[in-house]
Amino acid sequence: MKFSPWRFCIAPMMQYTDRHFRYLARIMSRHARLYTEMVVCDALLHGDPGRFLAHSEFERPVALQLGGCDPNKLASAATLGEEAGFSEINLNVGCPSARVKSGRFGASLMAEPQLVAECLAAMGSAVDIPVTIKTRIGIDQTDSYDELTTFVDAIDRSGSGVVIVHARKAWLDGLSPRENREIPPLRHDVVHQLKRDFPHLTIVVNGGLTSMADGNKHLQHVDGVMLGRAAYQTPYVLAAVDNALFAPVASEQPDRFEIFRRYIEYAKDEIRAGTFTRHLAKPLHYLFQGQPGARQWRRHLSERCAGTDGGIESLESAIKWVERAVVTPPVNPLRRAARQ
Repeated sequence: MKFSPWRFCIAPMMQYTDRHFRYLARIMSRHARLYTEMVVCDALLHGDPGRFLAHSEFERPVALQLGGCDPNKLASAATLGEEAGFSEINLNVGCPSARVKSGRFGASLMAEPQLVAECLAAMGSAVDIPVTIKTRIGIDQTDSYDELTTFVDAIDRSGSGVVIVHARKAWLDGLSPRENREIPPLRHDVVHQLKRDFPHLTIVVNGGLTSMADGNKHLQHVDGVMLGRAAYQTPYVLAAVDNALFAPVASEQPDRFEIFRRYIEYAKDEIRAGTFTRHLAKPLHYLFQGQPGARQWRRHLSERCAGTDGGIESLESAIKWVERAVVTPPVNPLRRAARQ
């Protein structure tokens, strides 16, 4: 069975979806589509492109998300991304922070559909890989469905065929980025309607999804789902992705210990190359979320791996806190009562 490449995605998240987290995610799922943190065009073009574009072949398919509003700069940045081996270039039109408003990119661009179309068209002309967009369902008082369809129509005319929609509007004034992820109500129905009205576009829904059951529910209406904070706060959920959403025949799901062992091999190479242990420890913090010993595990990673001189042993030794953990689900008390 052939699935859309965007059937399951992990959202770009600033300070979270760095190359170490993406490596961990890829250990758990071979099919998930991964995204970088947003990279601002000017930083990429005038800074150190090697630092911003660093990723491993193991992570692929991985998309580079760009922030900007200048079609020419975006085209140049997209070209660098393609040359670096990324599978997709994604334009950020969803971030609601004060910084993006003052810089005229992110969610503020929803007020300028023609400029967004020009940016997408310029990037699409510059590269041979897919150019996509991640957006909201509206901003401030510009939040009617007619205004959203006008915006999506401009995207459609640009030649970009993939639209990832965070199913909340954004308030550019009055709410922090965190509040914008939680306070505006979720409107998944709006994203479902977009797919009905633009059936030829690949529509991916983002916002409020926490499980594979959520994903399967939305896949009855759209082409793909994108998991955000849940992918970082409960990363082991990613180990179920391939079987739940892609595999016609279930394969054995790796346990947390196997995932940790594979990540340690990666970490050894990274430490030898000069990467600080604290950067490698960060994606692991919630791997054992909900398991006995998880609190001690997190404390160990926070304290023992925080310095600049921690070696691989400070990372490896964290496993002692959870190695005796019972990782199988507890017995349902109703079943226990029935047996008695």
